[in-house]
Amino acid sequence: MKIVSLNNVPKTEVTLEGARNAFVQKPLSSSDGTPNFSFRVFTVKPGGHTPYHTHPFEHLNYIIDGTGAIVAESGEERPLGKGDFAFILPNEKHQYKNLSAKDNLVLICAVPKKFE
Repeated sequence: MKIVSLNNVPKTEVTLEGARNAFVQKPLSSSDGTPNFSFRVFTVKPGGHTPYHTHPFEHLNYIIDGTGAIVAESGEERPLGKGDFAFILPNEKHQYKNLSAKDNLVLICAVPKKFE
């Protein structure tokens, strides 16, 4: 069993091409012995975004705080905010954007551990 406060998990900048002002933490991952899934927590600062990308696995998201949008493959921006859940299919192009001028967008991202 592991219990960890997110405040005690190191935060690193997302360096993938196309990311801006986005940071990731890995509170539960394969290094903890997770058998199937890993939790990542992304913090996207005001005006920031994750890369506009695809990957061969699904992921499940929960918005902890803030407001923003998911940019769909069509280019449509679908709004989301604190308390919302999002499901991204494998190979579905997407991007998370922070639309706030002052508050962080913070979200949990659950992925298969082999893709963490």
